[in-house]
Amino acid sequence: MKKTRHAALAALRPVAAALGLACTLGAAQAAGYPDQPITVVVPYSAGGGADNAARIIAQGMGEVAGQSVVIENKGGASGSIGAAYVARAKPDGYTVLYDASAFSINPVLRKLPYDAKKDFIPVSQAVSVPNILVAATGSAFNSLPDFIKAARANPGRYTYASYGPGSLAQMAAELLKKDAQIDVVHVPYKGGAPAIVDVMGGQVDVYFANAASSLNYVSTGKLKALAVSSAARMPDLPNVPTVSEGGVKAFDVVEWNGFFLPAGADPQVVAKLQDLVQKALARPETRDKLAKLGLTPVGSSAADFAKFVDAEQVRWAEVVKTNNITVN
Repeated sequence: MKKTRHAALAALRPVAAALGLACTLGAAQAAGYPDQPITVVVPYSAGGGADNAARIIAQGMGEVAGQSVVIENKGGASGSIGAAYVARAKPDGYTVLYDASAFSINPVLRKLPYDAKKDFIPVSQAVSVPNILVAATGSAFNSLPDFIKAARANPGRYTYASYGPGSLAQMAAELLKKDAQIDVVHVPYKGGAPAIVDVMGGQVDVYFANAASSLNYVSTGKLKALAVSSAARMPDLPNVPTVSEGGVKAFDVVEWNGFFLPAGADPQVVAKLQDLVQKALARPETRDKLAKLGLTPVGSSAADFAKFVDAEQVRWAEVVKTNNITVN
C-alpha cells in the first residue's frame, strides 16, 4: 500500500512542477505586459464612429506603452461577429474588444454565439456621447413637451428614425415611449446618414441622433434640437434642455465605447490594460482629437465599467420586455 501511494505521489510530482512552472511563466508574462503588439478588434466597419474613436485611443495607447496597438475591423451582425471572435481568442491580453452600446443591447434582443456576461471582462469605458433628439427645421415641434403632447393626442401618427433595429437610437426612443407613455412608430435605416437626411426632409418626425454626427447640423441650423438625452445639458448646446427637463424624469442615455478582454485574462493584465487606457485618455492630444468628434473621454476602472455594463443590460432588457421589441 505504501509503495503504491509513494508511486502515485512520485507520478504527480512532474505534473505539479509543470503547473507551478506554468503559473510562474504566466505571472512573469503578466508582469511584462505589454511586450508585443496589441490587436484591438472593432466589431464595426472602418470609418464609423467607434472605429474613428478606437484609432485615436489606440495611437495614444501605443505611445504610452511603447508597443504597436493595431486596429482590426470585424464588422457585421450589430457587432456580434467581432465580439464572438474576441470571445474565442487566447486570453493573454493581446486581443482586445473595443465595443459600443450594442454590447449591452444585443444580449436582450438577439441569440448570440457568446455569453456577454461570462465570456468577457470589462476593462474600461473609453468614451461617451449623448444623443440629440432632432427634428426638421420646419417641424411644428419646438420642444420635447410639444412632441409628447402631440403624440399623446395622436397615437401611432408620428414616427422616429433609427440607424438600425436594436441600435441605441431605437432603444432611446423606446425608453422615451415607455416613460412618456406615447405611441410613435419606428422607421429603421441602414445607418445614421440616411436617417438624418430623411429627418431633415420631414419624412420622419424625430430622431435620437448621435451628437458626434448631428451636432454640426444643429449648430448650422439644418436640424432643430428638441432635447439632449444625457442627464446634464451639453456644453456645446447650453440652451437645449435635457429630456428630464422636458418632463421625462430620470432619463439618462448616452452612447458609449469601451474595452473588453476575453474571460480568463490574468487580473494583472486587466489592471495593466485599464491603466494603459486611462493614461492614453489623459493625454491632451488624445482628448483634443476625441473632442473634435464630440466625444467625452471617460477612462473608468474595470470594476466601475462592469457595474455600468450590467446596469445597461438590465435597463434595456426591461425596455425590450415592456415594449415587446423584436428584431429579425
